[in-house]
Amino acid sequence: MTAPTVAFFTRLLDDAAPAERYALATEQIQQAERYGVGRAWVAQHHFRAAEGGLPSPLVLLANVAARTTSIRLGTGVITLPLEDPVRVAEDAVVTDLLSGGRLDLGLGSGGTPSSFAPFGEDVRAKAATYDRKLGVLLDALAGRDIGADNTLYPDAGSLADRIWQATFSAPGGHRAGVHGHGLLLSRTQPRRADDLHAPLSALQDPIIDAYLEALPEGVAPRITASRTVFVADDRAEALRFAEVGLRRAAEGFRSQGQTIPGDDLDDLIAALDTHLGTPDEVAESLAADTTLARATEVAFQVHSVDAPHEHVLRSIELFADRVAPALGYTLDTIKEKA
Repeated sequence: MTAPTVAFFTRLLDDAAPAERYALATEQIQQAERYGVGRAWVAQHHFRAAEGGLPSPLVLLANVAARTTSIRLGTGVITLPLEDPVRVAEDAVVTDLLSGGRLDLGLGSGGTPSSFAPFGEDVRAKAATYDRKLGVLLDALAGRDIGADNTLYPDAGSLADRIWQATFSAPGGHRAGVHGHGLLLSRTQPRRADDLHAPLSALQDPIIDAYLEALPEGVAPRITASRTVFVADDRAEALRFAEVGLRRAAEGFRSQGQTIPGDDLDDLIAALDTHLGTPDEVAESLAADTTLARATEVAFQVHSVDAPHEHVLRSIELFADRVAPALGYTLDTIKEKA
C-alpha cells in the first residue's frame, strides 16, 4: 500500500458560542489547506454542545467551500438513521456542486442513544433503520426511481463513488466493503472489560480485514483512520491542555458506561489513544500504531485534548511541516504557505 494521505478532522468543540465555533473551524480548515492537507472532515452531533457543535454539516461545508479552493470536504459523519435519506441526497448533491465536486459523504448509524427520540426513531432499531435508509440514499444517488417515478435532481454525478461508512465492528467493515465504499475508523474505541489495555490495532485490524475481504474485485480500498493528535513546541505545553481535555473526555465516556482504566494523565493518554507532544514525539507515537500502515488516509484531530484555537493552528502547521514528512505521509506540496 502506498503512503497514506493526510486529513484534518474537527468535532467543532472550541470553547466558544456556536457562530464563533463555525468561524474557528473554517479558519482551521483554511489552515489545513494552506499546509497541504488533502481533506477536512467535520462531525455531526445533535443537541449537546459538549459532544459536538454541529447538527448540520452540509450547511457548514457549503460555507467552507466558498472560502477554500481545493481541499476536499467530508462529513464524518452524518447520522443516517436520524435523517430523511432523500433530503440527504439532495443537500449533498447541491453542496457537491457548490464545492466544485469536493464533497465526500461519510455516514454512520449514530452513537448517542438520547438523540434518537426527538427524531421519532427507536435507537434499538438503528441498525435496521440505517440499512433501510442507506438503500434509499444509494438509489437516489444512482438516479434510480425513489418513488412515484421520481429521480434525483440535480443528478449526483460521481458522488455515489465518494461514500464512506463509519463503524466500530467487523460486520460494519464488511457492509462498507460490499458496497465498495470507503471505511472510516474512529480515533478511539471501547475495550472489553477483560482486555482494557488492548492496543487500538487489536480492535481495528479485524474491521479492516472484513472490509478488504468484502471489497469487490477491482475496487481500490479507501481506509481513513482518525487519530487524536496534538503537536506542540514542547511537551509540557501539550500536557497542560491534555490534563483538562482528557480528564473531561474520560468523565464523559465513563458517564456513558465505558470503563476508562487509571486516573493519572499517562493512563488517560494511553486509554484514550492520544498522540501528543513535540513533532518528534508525535511521529514516534504514530509510528507505533500499526493500523495506520494499513490506512490510505490518516485524519488527525485535536479532540479530546481540545486545545485553544491558536494552538490548533500551530498543531496543524507542525503536523504538516514535521510529523507527516517524518512518517512519509503524502501532502499536497503544491500549496503555498502564508
